[in-house]
Amino acid sequence: MENSSGHAGAQGSSPMRFIFWLSGPLSLFIILANLFIILGILCNRKLHGPASWFFLSLLSADLLAGAALPFIPRMQFEDSRGYHICFFVHVAPNFLFLALLANLLVVHYEKYLCISYPLHFHCFWVHRWVPLCLLLTWVLPLLFACLPVLGWNHWGPSSNCSYHQVFPTAYLYLEIYGFLIPSILAMAFMSIQVLRAARHQLQEIKKVLRSVNQGQGPSELEQQLELRHAKCIASLSLIFLVCWVPYVAGLHVSVLAIQNRSFIDKYTLLILTCVGSSSAAVVPITLGFCNRQYTQFWREVVAKGCAGCRARCCERGEAGRQQGGTSQSGASCLQAEGGAPAPS
Repeated sequence: MENSSGHAGAQGSSPMRFIFWLSGPLSLFIILANLFIILGILCNRKLHGPASWFFLSLLSADLLAGAALPFIPRMQFEDSRGYHICFFVHVAPNFLFLALLANLLVVHYEKYLCISYPLHFHCFWVHRWVPLCLLLTWVLPLLFACLPVLGWNHWGPSSNCSYHQVFPTAYLYLEIYGFLIPSILAMAFMSIQVLRAARHQLQEIKKVLRSVNQGQGPSELEQQLELRHAKCIASLSLIFLVCWVPYVAGLHVSVLAIQNRSFIDKYTLLILTCVGSSSAAVVPITLGFCNRQYTQFWREVVAKGCAGCRARCCERGEAGRQQGGTSQSGASCLQAEGGAPAPS
């Protein structure tokens, strides 16, 4: 009997071990990638504007959500934590992911205004009141996440720590279908509108180019613009399919699990929740790496480092030449740096 119970306990702990091994590397990657992009923005003085502040707020929320990612699987299990620790463990990750969605929504809205109204976007309140907008982006998710703490919960005197006790069913339905799903649909709508505006501007540019190059085929500039527009459509479609579809699927599976707890195995639900949450947290990282301005600082650092390495190699080659070697090494080094060999 003892051996069988120990074997069952080992079988029960193996899925949890797998989930924590999965969420740990994902959390570390999300944290390091966000720090990489944040430093790239802060060290580039050309990016100190409203759009960059909104994106920095988004990266900060994503970094904190990545740090909270390993704690999400624990929400599905009951334990004997106290009231304060239990509510903190459940409310804090929920708040961070709500703040992540709110910041993503604001970033998409700001980009939508810049593309759709290029001459008047500075007059909108998002650009005129940047600190207020950032404050609301964090305060509103905090207020909604704290509703269970303020009394909207099922906690009793003898309750165990579980998300069923912390989050009522009505609260979960309101969060999923009142905030999360509408926010994702709004971001998809604004992305489509941005692509439509970009397509309209591309058609206008092509008309001007064709009027200049009458009787000729499509110019190289037209082909480059078409290729860039196609890449934008492909990247946005890929982000939606790879990142948002698993997240939405995980939300719907969670709703079905709330309605019927025997609908899906608990460990399968944990894996879907972890993968869906991490896929949503990867969206800001993807947007950051797609913008070359956010990584310009690091590319310049790498270029300077490579130039320094080439210079040291040339110095060593020159020292070897002076000690009796040929002058070919010094000439090759100068040619590698783009210079011409000095006359002897």
